[in-house]
Amino acid sequence: MNLPDEIKKITAGLEKAGFEAYAVGGCVRDLIMGREPKDWDVATNAKPEEIQKIFPDSVYENNFGTVAVKTDSENVRLKIIEITTYRTEEKYTDKRHPDAVKFSARLEDDLSRRDFTINAMALKEKPRAAGADSENYEIIDPFGGRKDIDKKIIRAVGNAGERFGEDALRLMRAVRFATQFDFSIEEKTAAAIKENSGDIVAISKERIRDELVKIIMSENAKAGIEMLQDFGLLKHILPELEEGLGIGQNKHHIYSVWEHNLLALDWAAKNNYKLESRVAALLHDVGKPRVKRGEGPDSTFYNHEVVGAKMAAQILERLKFPKKFIDKTVILVRYHLFYYNVEEVTESSVRRLVKNVGPENMDDLLEVRIADRKGSGVPKAEPYKLRHLRAIIEKVSRDPISVKMLKINGDDLMKELNLEAGPKIGCILNILLDEVLDDPEKNEKKRLMEKARALNKEPIEKLEKMRKMSQAKTQEAAEEEFRGIKSKYKVG
Repeated sequence: MNLPDEIKKITAGLEKAGFEAYAVGGCVRDLIMGREPKDWDVATNAKPEEIQKIFPDSVYENNFGTVAVKTDSENVRLKIIEITTYRTEEKYTDKRHPDAVKFSARLEDDLSRRDFTINAMALKEKPRAAGADSENYEIIDPFGGRKDIDKKIIRAVGNAGERFGEDALRLMRAVRFATQFDFSIEEKTAAAIKENSGDIVAISKERIRDELVKIIMSENAKAGIEMLQDFGLLKHILPELEEGLGIGQNKHHIYSVWEHNLLALDWAAKNNYKLESRVAALLHDVGKPRVKRGEGPDSTFYNHEVVGAKMAAQILERLKFPKKFIDKTVILVRYHLFYYNVEEVTESSVRRLVKNVGPENMDDLLEVRIADRKGSGVPKAEPYKLRHLRAIIEKVSRDPISVKMLKINGDDLMKELNLEAGPKIGCILNILLDEVLDDPEKNEKKRLMEKARALNKEPIEKLEKMRKMSQAKTQEAAEEEFRGIKSKYKVG
């Protein structure tokens, strides 16, 4: 267990001034578990103003006794070290923040306010023994955190109900730690989570989102979502996902909607997908329960991808995800049900798919489709026809799928047709694009300019109608082409 030099300097500075100083919390847990700590925190009996005297290059702008000390470290995780005065906390009326904080002279008081035993340990460097090859450390562990690490258990410090009453986000943090570390949750702690699960609604959506992201980004993401559901938390976070519980599917699936969504996430997590693809895998069939028609092997789920995309947007907006993230994830859900039978899918339909999804999103879309397949229980992740589709995508991605890829642009039209900048230019370019989508060989400057001259003679009102028709055609052509296939194979 090696403490970074920056932590050693800070603890040494505090001890030289006559105070106690320990590395505390998650960094100690990670060191014991052989993990690289992501954050480093120090606790001391020095008051904030005393800390600032020792470390002038610091900031103290809170009511919780935490001073942020700047270091000269090149490691971004060690540039700012938070030093907190030992403290106790009074009631948490809002289940988020303590009503009052009192400083304490005892380390044990500070550790007793922490959430779980594995996070309630402190560590300090001791003088190296003569002739020793390594540093000597003292670990303060009043609540049995090391033993719980050995047993792979998440246990609340003291009374679990009181700990969750202090900060309801700890309900999710328990699940998150169990998911990340592949631990189980101790019986009394688990019972307290179930009993207090409704309190999670008091927590801001941003804090809930951050914990959910950490669960989804864990290798054991599926188990994490299952725990959220078992403990009664998921219905307050992702109630739409629970709609799939017990909803059987058709002959193309051997699992319920709920099981299928979680197995798709499991594949995405085990294969190190990025966050957008993992979330899309989890939500890709979230719309199925709302569109299901019939029962048994011939039941259908027509347009579930459209309904699911709208639901995904609502879910992610509610959880305060960034707009760019929402937009991409919604696209992946909306278009995950593309068809790729070698004999039936044309280059034209693939060009339109690439245009609708965006070339930059195609790899992610294929990943989601593979997760969808594996979540259905099929043995092969990427069959020949999907590999064939990749080849077509690579081929047509060189073809024009936006006005920017046409061989003429707005400047050309203004120069050749003596037009001023305005909506007429956009209309002409979009009409030309529609023709080129059907036949990329028409993307030739001379031919396009001849067509543009003819279009320029038309009134703007007619061009607007033609533009709307071309955009609608671009948006819907691929779906029209696949409608017969959907009916043929009775899939939704």
